[in-house]
Amino acid sequence: MGTDTSKGDGPEPASSGPAASGRRAGSPNQSLALAAMLFAVSMTFIDQTIVAIAAPDIIHELGLTSTQMQWVVNAYLLTLAAFFALGGRLSDIYGHRRVMLIGTLVFVISSAMCGAVPAGDFAQAWLIGFRAVQGIGAALMFPAALAVVIAVFPVERRGRALALFFGLSGALTAVGPLLGGWLTSWTWRAIFWVNVPVAVIAIVLTLLARIPDRSRREPLDLPGAALVAVGMGLTVLGLQQASTWGWSSVITWACIVVGLLVLAFFCWFELRARFPLIKLQVFRNRAFQIDNAVLFFSMMAFVPVFFFASVYAQVSLSASPNQAALYLLYFFIGFGLASQWGGRILDKRGARPALKLGTALGAVGFFLWAQKLTTLSMHDQWLYAAMAGAGIGLLLAPASTDAVNRAIGASYGEVTGITQTVRNFAASIGLAVFGTVLTHRTVTNVEGTLVGKGVPEGAAGDAAESVAQAVTGQADTRGPSGSGPVADAVKESMQAIRMDFAQANQWVFYGMAIVLAVAFLFALRHPGTRVTQDSPKDAEPAQNE
Repeated sequence: MGTDTSKGDGPEPASSGPAASGRRAGSPNQSLALAAMLFAVSMTFIDQTIVAIAAPDIIHELGLTSTQMQWVVNAYLLTLAAFFALGGRLSDIYGHRRVMLIGTLVFVISSAMCGAVPAGDFAQAWLIGFRAVQGIGAALMFPAALAVVIAVFPVERRGRALALFFGLSGALTAVGPLLGGWLTSWTWRAIFWVNVPVAVIAIVLTLLARIPDRSRREPLDLPGAALVAVGMGLTVLGLQQASTWGWSSVITWACIVVGLLVLAFFCWFELRARFPLIKLQVFRNRAFQIDNAVLFFSMMAFVPVFFFASVYAQVSLSASPNQAALYLLYFFIGFGLASQWGGRILDKRGARPALKLGTALGAVGFFLWAQKLTTLSMHDQWLYAAMAGAGIGLLLAPASTDAVNRAIGASYGEVTGITQTVRNFAASIGLAVFGTVLTHRTVTNVEGTLVGKGVPEGAAGDAAESVAQAVTGQADTRGPSGSGPVADAVKESMQAIRMDFAQANQWVFYGMAIVLAVAFLFALRHPGTRVTQDSPKDAEPAQNE
């Protein structure tokens, strides 16, 4: 059992927090506020997966290369990761509702401009540029939207509210491929234009919800903002490009190492700043440390599973993109249902029981799911996919909510910026590491298959590299092109290669089970305290579970 020991500038009295401001200005409509924020953040979740489905059509119409298309995807994720901390701090200084509306407008205008990209020489720069602006809009919008939900719900009801928030918004990530396939059949530009009506609904609901806004008369730490943006940007860039540049590339490691050094300098700078971008004193709170550690390791599996499960379904199961999206629904059914349970556990018993159960269930689910990948049957896998999703669903809202409940001085935007930065950084590491594992094992397995078919080792290795890049870079079910003995051997071995790829994916899913097991070890160290009022100083010990 532990006690809450948040320190720093000291929390504000509960009577002067956002909830009190809302009472003075008229109580907000909690249901409308939650719905508004869900509509807003749904765009950011869907955009993480929807663009990949339309990639072939975008490449064909605009004449982009595969590398250029990769930058269209990465530009959004890069700026999103780089500016999350700044977005959270801006929402505290200028008001959560105001920054959420500004972020929504930036996001939707840049979305419309992405859909209006002209064909020709400027297509690449246009699309990559506005995708980057989209990421900035999302970085402003998401922490502010999450802070709005936290501010309008009292702490005793916050767990259920955020469970619904994370459950529905997380499930929308699976909608991306389905929606993308349907919209692309009309025009790929519609995947960007669909954000316009969604944003309009979010803005209207926000205005109707009477959400109170409170600004802080504090200067913005511009040097800190620049440091964290450069540090996160360089580190994530190195991780994103590792599969293209190679792990042996000097550029890859230069980006990662320099980025980490900049982030270390950022921490040193923030501890000495009068008005820091992030009050690092919050990390003195043991529960906050554990919440973020659990989020870090669990997000190494949660975000990458979208990509790896989808590619596995399309390559090994010969599923269409829409069928692959339905395959992911097994995971999200478990995720959505369990997330509501996790919120109730948090409200009644604190975060620790949900973190322990969620990480344990997730580790077991991913382990059993990995064992069934080589059956090449969706029917044999759905239960374990749902178990893995349920494990993540149980822990996500409790870990995120418990961390934010411990905000210093009710700086909800700032702390959501921290937690979202941790989540995105972990996702980047997971994609990079597991992507490397998948490629390496695929090459090894396919090379062995081709050598068994009589292909010389050198030619088999080259062919295996080509197959691995094809299936891990852009999954489809088309057979290899070209002619000659090696190409013929590859075509004749496609069924065996599908099994090779399934076996390679087993290593990835076992890795996901391992990171969830590490998260479980951290969950065991959670102090078991829970915040029962809007001020962290009032945390009371809960029974050890």
